[in-house]
Amino acid sequence: MASTSRRTFLTRTASGAAALGLAGDGLGLFAGLPRVSAQEAALPKIVPLRAEIEPLVRLLEETPRDKLVEAVAGKIRSGTSYREVVAALLLAGVRNVEPRPSVGFKFHAVLAVNAAHQAALSGPDTDRWLPIFWGLDYFKAAQADDQKERGWTMPPVNESGLPSASRARQAFVDAMENWDEAGADTAIAALARSDGLDDTFELLYRYGARDFRSIGHKAIYVAGARRMLEVIGREHAEPVLRSLVYALLMHEGDNPAKRDGEPDRDGRKNVELAATLKAEWQDGKPSDVAVRDVQAAVRHVTSEELCQLIVEQLNRGISPDSIWDGLFTGSGELLMRQPGIVGLHTLTTTNALHYAYRTAADEKTRRWLLLQNAAFLPRFRAAMHERGKVGDARIDQLEPMATEASGPEAVGEIFADISRDRTLASRKLLGYLQGMPNGKQDGPAAKGDLASEAGRARQVMDAARVLVFLKGRDSHDYKFSSAVLEDYPALSPAWRDRLLAASAFQLVGAGAKDNALVARTREALKG
Repeated sequence: MASTSRRTFLTRTASGAAALGLAGDGLGLFAGLPRVSAQEAALPKIVPLRAEIEPLVRLLEETPRDKLVEAVAGKIRSGTSYREVVAALLLAGVRNVEPRPSVGFKFHAVLAVNAAHQAALSGPDTDRWLPIFWGLDYFKAAQADDQKERGWTMPPVNESGLPSASRARQAFVDAMENWDEAGADTAIAALARSDGLDDTFELLYRYGARDFRSIGHKAIYVAGARRMLEVIGREHAEPVLRSLVYALLMHEGDNPAKRDGEPDRDGRKNVELAATLKAEWQDGKPSDVAVRDVQAAVRHVTSEELCQLIVEQLNRGISPDSIWDGLFTGSGELLMRQPGIVGLHTLTTTNALHYAYRTAADEKTRRWLLLQNAAFLPRFRAAMHERGKVGDARIDQLEPMATEASGPEAVGEIFADISRDRTLASRKLLGYLQGMPNGKQDGPAAKGDLASEAGRARQVMDAARVLVFLKGRDSHDYKFSSAVLEDYPALSPAWRDRLLAASAFQLVGAGAKDNALVARTREALKG
């Protein structure tokens, strides 16, 4: 070729094409095929998914919102499984909804998938699809919002920038410490292909809890992503982890690694403080006094003071379980003092950090996560004061009250009161759980399972879930209810009833308007 002129080369090429019957308009043999534009032939600008799930994700992405319920119901009737639908829902979210400018708002299309799944698992058999179809509809709304903002989609990973498997872990740590988005993106993709999920999430637990930005949503996303990958399979980990890391690196202003930002101070201080815990810090004994001390501190002290108190308690031989009782009930009290967006996130964040604490293998990570949860609560309290009046309710002084009805009808009375007077509902809920007698009989339950505290709690939680299924609209209806109902058995018997009673300040009441999506979903699934 080096000695052949351009004219000679073109002449010979044309002659060869003619000999093969390819001459003429469009080279003959291919004349009838559709043309492919240069744009179509270019590398894709959106991250590809695994071949087995890509068609279902495309269906979710491309079907109009007003037709998606019926389209997915048709796939289910044709044999598409629950796991496949949930996987497609999560992957469609991470590919089409940007976790910026804040890890919240429209990004709840991703954040709430775990909550919807947890609700489905615990709900009645006949309605387990309802939370997932709510999530499908919510995704379409978030997708539309994202398109209005800047039309973000997750791009393919930069394959040329991937570190080797042996260097991926250190490359990821270096990138995260330096808030380097490009470096973290390629490093987490390499980790997703080479490391186990447990090892990867040991790192992510720390980065999800290192800063108080987006009122806990970073920690919530870490816990939710870990739980959902157990459901949909680790084969889908790479796009989920890339979305997660992009969310964890959200920050305001210039690079946080180069300044002492207020949201980052607790994490840095608690690394040193956690190191002062005795080796046997997990071997302490339960203490009701310690629980109350933590509650009182959540009301008044700074983050640094609360963390110092907890270290002193643990080093005196107090059980970490009592510390968690104090953090959970302290969170519930903050919600009682100001129901709403900030108050509810005290509990959803504590739920996420408690999950990370329970599942982390590294003991140093566990002690640091406990302190970080403590550090966040005074910051939530400060954010509540910025929003308006904060009441003076105390969870330890909530007075139980008898219901007028008895047995299962008492639960209906409580949830009706939630729509009218949440304080009254909270008191009745506590009285019902504690077995307080009412005016019609010697106890709240005549016979059977309702005679036990566990049976009464199950009745309340079942009713709460059904109401979310039928009337829930906002992502926080699912996030909050799934978190607080899961946390009830995690507390000691002395405090769990009070936490559930505090949830009356946020749960969906019986008087809320029905969600029209429910009837449409049921009809579509029947075909």
